[in-house]
Amino acid sequence: MKKTFVTLDKLREINAQFPTPFYLYDEAGIRRTARSLNKAFAWNKGFREYFAVKATPNPAILQILKEENCGCDCSSLTELMMSDAVGINGENIMFSSNDTPAEDFRLARKLGAIINLDDFTHIDFLEQVTGSIPKTICCRYNPGGDFAINNAIMDTPGDAKYGFTYDQLVEGFRILKEKGAESFGLHAFLASNTVANEYYPKLARILFETAVKLHELTGARIDFIDLSGGVGVAYRPEQQENDIFAIGEGVREAYEQVLVPAGMGHIKIFTELGRWMLAPNGVLVAKAIHEKHIYKEYIGLDACAANLMRPAMYGAYHHITVMGKENAPCDHKYDVTGGLCENNDKFAIDRMLPKIDIGDLLVLHDAGAHGFSMGYNYNGKLRSAEILLQEDGSFRMIRRAETPADYFATFDFTHLFDSYRNQ
Repeated sequence: MKKTFVTLDKLREINAQFPTPFYLYDEAGIRRTARSLNKAFAWNKGFREYFAVKATPNPAILQILKEENCGCDCSSLTELMMSDAVGINGENIMFSSNDTPAEDFRLARKLGAIINLDDFTHIDFLEQVTGSIPKTICCRYNPGGDFAINNAIMDTPGDAKYGFTYDQLVEGFRILKEKGAESFGLHAFLASNTVANEYYPKLARILFETAVKLHELTGARIDFIDLSGGVGVAYRPEQQENDIFAIGEGVREAYEQVLVPAGMGHIKIFTELGRWMLAPNGVLVAKAIHEKHIYKEYIGLDACAANLMRPAMYGAYHHITVMGKENAPCDHKYDVTGGLCENNDKFAIDRMLPKIDIGDLLVLHDAGAHGFSMGYNYNGKLRSAEILLQEDGSFRMIRRAETPADYFATFDFTHLFDSYRNQ
């Protein structure tokens, strides 16, 4: 059984001030998670978590993570601006982008971010749009083929649009050295949302061995290796959660076996664990507002896929707790739906839950990453508020809900009104 970090009484208190749906984040849980990660990799003196801003782009969240010695992994102009606004800049930003616009590269250079190049052609493009190649540079590696753990295919990097091939890395490092780069990093992301402690150690070994070869072939000084994200969370209650300490120890063993004998024991390890850091520490809170009895039993919420699109887009599972009925028997089968004009707007299909009554508060678990950030305005739906449950039990709004005025603010009605004036 998944447990919530908030009580029904506290939710009712919050709901009295902020209407559902809303996202709720657990400050204590975020800090605890960040500290566990830092402790698991404390063996590496230069270790740093670069939180993937795209997972939960909110300045209040970034401020908490900054206080826990985390940097930011940014992928766009606005993410760079947000990171800078909370005082995260310089080499505390990893800028990992693809099909990157010129203005994004320019701002990354201005802020002093570490730029992680996604493609061989971006070497010349970066130099062209910013005037030079920075002294510190990183390149993203795509080894191609399938990525497997214990003979089970986890993902297919060869089908992904990201990264350099190995041969491009060799040539790219040589070119970057000629253009003035002095300190190099290597990055890769080979599988998403893995619930296997073996993922990071195997990825690390691939990157460590590649780094040794690149150093031998090009003479480039490699100072850091970014393991990116990919360490997932147990969305289903029957799944075994990742053990970050076992993961950290597995990476350490690979480090000691590959890098240290090659004289590269100075290398810093970076991570970008957006999902692992935030998903369990955030929930979507919604209210049951309708029930429907036709060929199936339906419960309609005041939230929809525009608030949390992962179930509709990926068929992703998010556990649901009917608050106040945690110990009631799950003897009713429901499709739990939203109000979009799309039949895939379902948070759960044939889910066994306690009897749900109109007005019940439902918590959708593990929504703290890639939840609010993937929201949209289809059907004119408005994005919800984000609320932070603080360590002392108080709460505050860290993003207000959108209003119809926000929805209409970007339209230009001038021509329409001019046509009325001319009648």
